[in-house]
Amino acid sequence: STMRKRKTTDPPHSSTGLSEGKEKLRLKQEVGLISGVSLIAGTMIGSGIFMSPEWVLHHMGNPASSLLIWAACGLLAMFGALSYAELGTIIKESGGEYIYILRIFGSFPAFLFAYTSVILVRPAGLAAVCLSFAEYAVAPFYPGCSSPQVVVKCTAAACILLLTIINCLNVRLATSVMNIFTAAKLLALLVIVVGGLVLLAKGQTQSFQNGFQGTSVGVGAVGVAFYQGLWSYDGWNNLNYVTEELKKPEVTLPRAVMIAIPLVTCLYLLVNVSYLAAMTPSELLSSGAVAVTWGDKVLGSWAWLISLSVALSTFGSSNGTFFSGGRVCYIAAREGHMPDILSMAHVQRLTPSPALMFTSVMSLIMIISGNFTSIVNFFSFIAWLFYGMTISGLLYLKIKKPELPRSYKVPIIIPIIVLMAAVYLVLAPIIDQPQIEILYIIAFIFSGIILYFPLVRFKCHPHFLQTITLHLQLFLEVAPTTKNTN
Repeated sequence: STMRKRKTTDPPHSSTGLSEGKEKLRLKQEVGLISGVSLIAGTMIGSGIFMSPEWVLHHMGNPASSLLIWAACGLLAMFGALSYAELGTIIKESGGEYIYILRIFGSFPAFLFAYTSVILVRPAGLAAVCLSFAEYAVAPFYPGCSSPQVVVKCTAAACILLLTIINCLNVRLATSVMNIFTAAKLLALLVIVVGGLVLLAKGQTQSFQNGFQGTSVGVGAVGVAFYQGLWSYDGWNNLNYVTEELKKPEVTLPRAVMIAIPLVTCLYLLVNVSYLAAMTPSELLSSGAVAVTWGDKVLGSWAWLISLSVALSTFGSSNGTFFSGGRVCYIAAREGHMPDILSMAHVQRLTPSPALMFTSVMSLIMIISGNFTSIVNFFSFIAWLFYGMTISGLLYLKIKKPELPRSYKVPIIIPIIVLMAAVYLVLAPIIDQPQIEILYIIAFIFSGIILYFPLVRFKCHPHFLQTITLHLQLFLEVAPTTKNTN
C-alpha cells in the first residue's frame, strides 16, 4: 500500500542484497552540539527581531512593558524547549510534536497535526520568511520606491529552490550553511547591540523615562503582543524534529537548548534597547523596517550593512525552517499518515529528498497565491494549539508513567506554566477580538477527518497509487528507511 506503517526492524531474511540494503537505509547522525545550537538559534533569529519590535510596542503602548514581553517570550520559549528536551529523551524519534502526539494520544490527533503542519503551517511559515528575505534582498535595486511584487515573489521562489537543492544534496552541507549564516547574523546583532550601548553611554535614554506610561492591559492586546514576540522566538523546538540525526541525542538536545535560547533572549533584549536608544517610541512605531531605520540613524553611509544582514539572517532562518519542516513530512509518511514515497530517502545522499521536494512545492504555491500580512497571528494560533497538546502529553507521562527511562527531567511546574500560557495564547484573541479567519483555520484542521478514515483508518488505496509510487521511486532514486532508534 502507498500509505502504511513503516517497519522499524530489519526483516530476518531478505531475498536479495539490494532489498536488504533498502531495509537498512537510514539517515545519518550528523548533527552535533554546534550544529544543534545553530539549528535552534539560526532558525529563531530570522526576520522577527528586525520586524516585530514595532508591533510589540504598538500593542503594549510603551517601551518598558514591550521589553517585559520580549523577556517573557524568551522565558516561555526556554520553558517550552526544556519540556520538549525531556520528551526527546523519552521518545527518541524525529518528528517533534507529531511523533509525541502519535505516541501519547494516538493516530487520529497525530494525523490532524501532520495534515495541518505539512499542508498549511510549515509551507506558509517558510513562504513568509522567504518573502521577507526577498523584500530585503531586492530593496537596494529599487531605491526610493517599493519593490515590484513580481520581482519579490520570483526572488522568494528562487530562494526556496536553492534551499531545496542544498538540503537534498547533503545533510552536512545544509548544517554547514546553517552554521555560517548563524555566525553572520549573530555578528549583525552584535553590531546593533554595541551601537546601542554607545548611544546609552552618550546619554540617549529619553525613551526609557516614564517607561510604563500608557501600558495596554487588555487580554487580547497582551495576547497579540505575545504572538508578535513569540514569532521572533519560533524555532525553539526545531531540534526535536531531527532527534534521530543527533549525535548522542540524550546529551546534545538539552545542552543545545540551554545554550541557544538564553543567548538569543539576551541578544533580543539588548537589540530592543538599542532600537529604543536610537529612536523615540513614535519614530519606532512609524518605521516600516526598524533595523533599517536604526542603520540610517546610527551607521550613516554604512546602513546598507543592515539590509545585507537582514537578508542573510532571513535566508539562514528559512534554511533551518526548511530542514526541520521536511522532516515532519518524512516522519508522518514513515508512520503511514502521508503517501509512502515521502518516507523514502535518496540511496546515496541519505537525505529525505521526496519530503523536502513536497515541502518546497507547497511553499511555492503559498508564495504565488499568498499575502502574509496576518500570517503571524494565525501561524501562532495553530502552533500554540498543538504545543499545548504536546505539553499536556508530557504532563500525562510525568504523572502516569514516571518509570519510563529518561536521561533528563524538567521540574513539573515548568510544563504546567507552558500549558497555561498555551491555553491563554489560544483563547485570548478569540475572546477579545474574534475573527472569522480563526474559524476557517479550525475548519481546515478538522477537514482532515475526510481523508483520515478512508485512507489511514480503513486503508482504502487506489491500486494506481502503487504504480505511481514505484515509478517515482525509480525516478528519484529513493528507497524505504528504518529508524535510528533502539
